[in-house]
Amino acid sequence: MAKRAFGIKKRDKGINVTPFVDVLLVVLVIFILTSNATIPGLEVNLPKASSSIPLEKPETKAITIDNAGQVFLDAYPVTLPELEERLRQEKAVNADFPVIVRGDAQVQYARVVEVLDLLRRIELSQVGLVTGKVQG
Repeated sequence: MAKRAFGIKKRDKGINVTPFVDVLLVVLVIFILTSNATIPGLEVNLPKASSSIPLEKPETKAITIDNAGQVFLDAYPVTLPELEERLRQEKAVNADFPVIVRGDAQVQYARVVEVLDLLRRIELSQVGLVTGKVQG
């Protein structure tokens, strides 16, 4: 009877799945990192629209108006004069940056118009209104 040498094993038949699992784990990590890339802000009840175009860019400024009429710039509460000052400072650094306005469906329309009027005075051209999708 032949003796087997120490350390030499007979290779099992089948497919080695270790490289496949490694690739899947890398894809999973990439998916997790990219799925968390969202615009910071507060939870608001958005009005619904039949179609909407996402404006997700890292340099996008988000202005949120909650149902009480409070205005937030990137999740930080601001007054309208503070908002104007901060946006003018950003415009001095980056002349044409996108701004999105997220207004709660229950907020008074006049408050949203005040914010839009402020953006017009600053002469920002890339302004978008965020809406939710219609369910059904």
